[in-house]
Amino acid sequence: DGKSGDGCGLLMRKPDAFLRQAAAGAGIELGEHYGVGMVFLNRDPAMAEAARADLQAELERQGLAVAGWRVVPVNPDACGEESRESLPDIAQIFVNSPVGMLPEVFERHLFVARRRASQRIQARDPVYYAPSLSSRLISYKGLVMPANLPVFYPDLGDERLESSICLFHQRFSTNT
Repeated sequence: DGKSGDGCGLLMRKPDAFLRQAAAGAGIELGEHYGVGMVFLNRDPAMAEAARADLQAELERQGLAVAGWRVVPVNPDACGEESRESLPDIAQIFVNSPVGMLPEVFERHLFVARRRASQRIQARDPVYYAPSLSSRLISYKGLVMPANLPVFYPDLGDERLESSICLFHQRFSTNT
């Protein structure tokens, strides 16, 4: 359809100032050290709520507490018909680091929570996907053409979003 891509995305160092403003706009209080995750949720409200609860429970098992959730603004018009049909709800989860926890320990707990929750949730909900949950990085992904990624995610076109490192990736399907 000319707009649906095989997948592309940006992996970047956490844009702290932008995310703090976005979180505050969603009523989320962030501590000095925090992590953020991109989470693709089922459009079915019950499935999405179950996934959120499972991820939060796994974070709690790791000794972490969720500060809040932010609905990520998206522009479905940037998607082709095929990708629009499978478009999930996209949210960011914010997790404050416990006082005194070493940054590398916090990062490890976020990684373990994401992996364990993903395994459990994806067993019943194939739509669920958490591309990133980190105190250092964030990933914006989509089934759009590369030029449409900042159109799809208005966050990426926001002049306040700054990052010292950004890596672009694009997936190509091949006929083999």
